Amino acid sequence: ADSQVLQEPGDHSHWCVVAYWEEKTRVGRLYSVQEPSLDIFYDLPQGNGFCLGQLNSDNKSQLVQKVRSKIGYGIQLTKEVDGVWVYNRSSYPIFIKSATLDNPDSRTLLVHKVFPGFSIKAFDYEKAYTLQRPNDHEFTQQPWTGFTVQISFISFVKGWGQCYTRQFISSCPCWLEVIFNNR
Repeated sequence: ADSQVLQEPGDHSHWCVVAYWEEKTRVGRLYSVQEPSLDIFYDLPQGNGFCLGQLNSDNKSQLVQKVRSKIGYGIQLTKEVDGVWVYNRSSYPIFIKSATLDNPDSRTLLVHKVFPGFSIKAFDYEKAYTLQRPNDHEFTQQPWTGFTVQISFISFVKGWGQCYTRQFISSCPCWLEVIFNNR
């Protein structure tokens, strides 16, 4: 596989670590990524990489099960010279929240919708180094660093945040947390 389980916290051979969540529960282990790109998808016939369908989940919620099954081809994370790009390979929109996508003077971070077949520069290393912790009430609810991107799968074509009924990403059925190595 293109990803490996992160064995030691001091291991800096990776460029990012990926965590998969279902609502407020992390499912599976953290995966460290060394290759320049990673496909994250639901079912094995759809690629090599991080297969979410292989993870054992105790969540029996019908909503979580329905969203998991619709992830399909999922997303591709690619580390480029100018930052990290996310390409939406699924048939449904995804939603992304990243400190480097917004105006540095913004009081809160916006959630950006990415339609199927489109990509977005989700993370900019240079910009991340200049950012300070935003004044966003969501960050009191969960850990955050300027080197983290949150990605929600479909959520029935709804995101989270101040413009949505779901205020926190932990209310989304299925989501990813991508933590970038800051070296």
